Amino acid sequence: MLTKDAVTKVLDTIDDPELKKPLTDLGMIKSIDIKGSDVTIGISLTVPTCPMKDKISSDVVAGVGALPGADSVKVEFTVMNDEQRRNLRKKLGFGDPRPAQATPPVTYAKRFIAVSSGKGGVGKSTVTTNLAVAMAKMGRKVGILDADVYGFSIPHMIGVSGQPTMIDDKIVPLRTGDNIQVVSIGFFIKEDEPVVWRGPLLHKAINQFIHDVMWDDLDYLFLDLPPGTGDVSLTIAQAIPAAEMLVVTTPQTTATNVAGRVAKMAEKTNLKVLGVIENMSYFEANGVREYIFGKDGGKKLADKLGVSFYGEIPLMTSMREGADSGHPVASDGTPEQVELFAELARAVDNTKVR
Repeated sequence: MLTKDAVTKVLDTIDDPELKKPLTDLGMIKSIDIKGSDVTIGISLTVPTCPMKDKISSDVVAGVGALPGADSVKVEFTVMNDEQRRNLRKKLGFGDPRPAQATPPVTYAKRFIAVSSGKGGVGKSTVTTNLAVAMAKMGRKVGILDADVYGFSIPHMIGVSGQPTMIDDKIVPLRTGDNIQVVSIGFFIKEDEPVVWRGPLLHKAINQFIHDVMWDDLDYLFLDLPPGTGDVSLTIAQAIPAAEMLVVTTPQTTATNVAGRVAKMAEKTNLKVLGVIENMSYFEANGVREYIFGKDGGKKLADKLGVSFYGEIPLMTSMREGADSGHPVASDGTPEQVELFAELARAVDNTKVR
């Protein structure tokens, strides 16, 4: 015989696609009505325009429909009232909405890694993406904040798109198949639409991504910074005093010199410089390495700064292809590529900043 207990046990196993927690735990199951072999499930959404409505419906219909005796399953949606949303916020660990002027300390991640470069075109965002994926494969809970507002590329590189849900004044980050939480201005505007903002608007947007996102108890939040020493880096330093800076550079002198200025800026703003990764270090063909952009520039920069040098990433066509297709090589590449980024992730994970 079909019972509410049996239906509830199935619903206990169905997660909200964005919050990655069971619908029952989130208080989203409003009612379960059984009439013979017909089941009607009432579900309360956070907002009426929930982008995951169809996914929730299909998961519930498939799950409950597999029960013996369930010939018909129907899902009826309603919207949470203010009290229900407040209860949901508390279950997610965010409590009541903060006063407009309050700026609570940022504590939702154990470590904040600001990935920076002196100049554009050195592969900073690609390194950020693959390093985050490697960390997630190690079992760490990882988020990426795409702070490169003018040149956002993280959504495309990591293969996630859509419109984030809002719960009251909080943004729910989108998630990848590896359960990496991602927030980017790219989720709110078209990919080819330029962002034409002056400093104050940029500062406001970055602060919103830092304070008004439902980041879920992260081990690491990677912040993909724009190149250089501009407004965003200063905003990050002010908002997250515990942030650590990871510098990405290519070997040539022009790149390492500018990257060195970024590291000096970090010191002046009390950001801790974690270490250096050298990208596009060499091109290898038939076992022969060609150092197209010079040699050992990243290592020399790390020695000069007195920080860790994590290693070299070769120039690889497949790495570019993985970024273009949304399939990072840290998960979908060759065993050697997967292990390369796993080694970098372990090195960062084991580094204790001074």
